[in-house]
This record gives sequence, C-alpha cells and structure tokens, in this order.
Amino acid sequence: MKKGIVIGKFYPPHKGHGFLIEYARKRVDELTIIVCHRDDQKIHGNLRAEWLRETYPDATVLVVLDIGKDDDSKAWADYTRDFLGYVPDAVFTSEDYGENYAKFLGCRHFLVDKKRKAVPISATEIRNDPLRHLDLLEPCVRAYFVKRICLVGAESTGKTTLAKALAEHYSTVWVPEFGRMSTEAKMPGTKFPTWNSDEFAFIAQEQNKMEDHFAKQANKILFCDTDSFATRIWHERYMGFMSEKVTRESADRKCDLYLLAGDEIPFEQDGTRDGEKIRHAMQSRFEEELRKNNKPFVLLSGTKEERLEKAVKECEKILSGRSLTAKLE
Repeated sequence: MKKGIVIGKFYPPHKGHGFLIEYARKRVDELTIIVCHRDDQKIHGNLRAEWLRETYPDATVLVVLDIGKDDDSKAWADYTRDFLGYVPDAVFTSEDYGENYAKFLGCRHFLVDKKRKAVPISATEIRNDPLRHLDLLEPCVRAYFVKRICLVGAESTGKTTLAKALAEHYSTVWVPEFGRMSTEAKMPGTKFPTWNSDEFAFIAQEQNKMEDHFAKQANKILFCDTDSFATRIWHERYMGFMSEKVTRESADRKCDLYLLAGDEIPFEQDGTRDGEKIRHAMQSRFEEELRKNNKPFVLLSGTKEERLEKAVKECEKILSGRSLTAKLE
C-alpha cells in the first residue's frame, strides 16, 4: 500500500501510540499522522505534533481541529478527505470506530492491539500521573513532564554543590552552568574577561539547550545550576542594563521552583569570581526579580546539610503535586 493514516489526539503521545504507528509504518510507503486538537486541551496540538515529528521524522504530521462528533464516523471521514485532499489506502486504529471510519473513507482498516496488550497504558492515565509513567514516553515527551528546579543567587553561595547533591539524592541528572564554561574558556587571555550582549544571548541559548537535553534523561526531576532567566540578571550586572534579546531567550521557559541560595556563607575565590564586594547587592537583585516576575521560590540558608534538607522538602512538595506560591522564608 502507498498511503496510510493514523489519527488521534495523542494527548500526549506514548509508546502505545508508538506501537500503532510502527505497525503502520511497516505497511505503507507514506504515513500521515493526524493530530486532533481542541482549545481546551492543556498541551497544544502543535506541540504534540512537534514531538511526533521528532520521534517519526519520516512521517507527515498534520494538526487539525477536533470537530467533536466522536460517534459520527461519516462526518469524520468526510472531514478527513477534505483536509487530506485524497483518499488513503489504509487507516490504522486501535478503536471500535475504525471499521466504519475506514468504510466511509473508502479504504482498508487495520485494527491493531485493541485490548492494549502490547503497551497497557492510556493517555488519560499518563495525564493523571505523568511522573509515574515516564518510561512509556519518548524522551522529547518525558522532558515536558519532568519537574525542573533551578538554583540561583550571587557568586559563591553553594549553588553548584547543592545541585550535585540534589541530583545524587534523587538519582537524576543536573545541568551545569554554561556561563561558567564560557568564563573559564576566556580566562587564559585575561584574568577577568570582558563581555558583550551577544555573548550573553548565546549563553542563554546554550543554557536552554543543555537544560532541554538533560530533561530528556532526568528521573522525574531535573536540577539546573542557573538558567536563562538568571542570565538576564548577570547581563545587567556586567553590561549595566537588561537585554531584550536575553529576556526573549528566557520567555516561556518552564521552572517549577527556584532555590535562592543565601549569601551568608563565606566567599570563596576560585579564580573566576570578581563579585565579592557586590555579593549582597546581587542577592537582593535575584530576590527582586523573582518576586517581580512571580517566580515560585524559596530561600535556602544555613549549613550545607540544612540547605539540602530544606531543598529536599520543597522538592517533595513539587513531586507530590502540592501547589507552591512565591515566598521568602
């Protein structure tokens, strides 16, 4: 057969859908995956389509408006012919509606694993408890559901140490600070390198890429040693003003909780730091920007052990689904 289709909500795509799609891919030359979207769905159809394109790059993925009428196979068949512009050779489903839908389309129907024995899961179950079912999601999809915790604050406040300790505690991965890598790369030329706005925009872009990369590997929760939101503040510190370009890089980024590391611990010079005298002022700027932008955060103070203990308690709230509003304790 030449052309086949798989149609559904894919809300979200999971390995049960993958079983159906792989079955179809082996039996047609050209496969089209049709994503049905409604405005009341929390995950937009365009994002679901992006995930499917990444997972199945040789398939054509379309997003169409869900017209409802789930019990009207003829209406859906007419609608499908209209937006496809052709009649496919086959439709592949795991649903009872498939036979009538294919009949009205005028093509063959393949019923695949109707009882869900191959992958016993549903999208509803995943939406109800996504962290429990991460193993049934492709990396690009699981990255969406993983909880993201970011450590921010002034220089020498123990952020990296805590990020590593939290990652070890939760048997997960953490995201290093790309800005530090950039600083160390420039250090051989000058003790304290100079910067320009484009470099900060690049740092923000790369920080986002690293975060999204490691989110695909995370075990339910991801710890970030800074993020592109914090890069805005570092741009202001070195350039004297906020950058619209860096701000755009940080817009619409997900972070479930910011951990603001307190500056009461002694400053340690590691050869790359130049902000000892302004450390308290920088700490105040982080708090100010977190509040101004309605970011959920908590302040961590005390010893390393005390900070880790409090951070774990806050992370447990996030993992358990309990809401958290921006606060300073």
